Amino acid sequence: MVVLNKIYTRTGDKGETALSNGERVPKHALRVEAYGTVDELNATLGLAKLHADGEIAARIALIQNDLFDLGADLSRPRMEEDADAPYPVLRIIDAQIDRLEAEIDAMNAQLTPLRSFILPGGSALSAHLHLSRTVARRAERCAVALAGAEDANQAAVKYLNRLSDWLFVAGRIANENGSQDVLWVPGANR
Repeated sequence: MVVLNKIYTRTGDKGETALSNGERVPKHALRVEAYGTVDELNATLGLAKLHADGEIAARIALIQNDLFDLGADLSRPRMEEDADAPYPVLRIIDAQIDRLEAEIDAMNAQLTPLRSFILPGGSALSAHLHLSRTVARRAERCAVALAGAEDANQAAVKYLNRLSDWLFVAGRIANENGSQDVLWVPGANR
């Protein structure tokens, strides 16, 4: 259980932070950049959820919880040491990815195929979901960079990839099942 009774600790005043295993690293480390960007993504989803209701709001809430799991996953290096941890280690698992894929398939079944790229916008919810999608793509790039340099859970990278797809499709659903999508017109302003 997490207990936060004091918010500032002064331990990061010299540009370092602690990972979940206690190791101290620079705040600009790839691992910190990756889980920090996941945190930013979660915040953008909080804004999107302000415009959502019903099933989409419930799905966003599940994803926000997943993103805390993902942040915990990315903040713990050396997966080979998980069994020796004094607490259960959170890692993204395939079932979380499978859930996203099933939801993408169900939402996509309600949409007509695209014949053009779309511009972010339409409804407020769709615009916020597209903003979240771009942050998810950046989080994925950070996680890929981390995985190329250090030990990282490949399921975490895969989750972020699926999540950006989920956000794209959900953005179309938020635009009245795509009927209010704003289509890109190539060269329209030449």
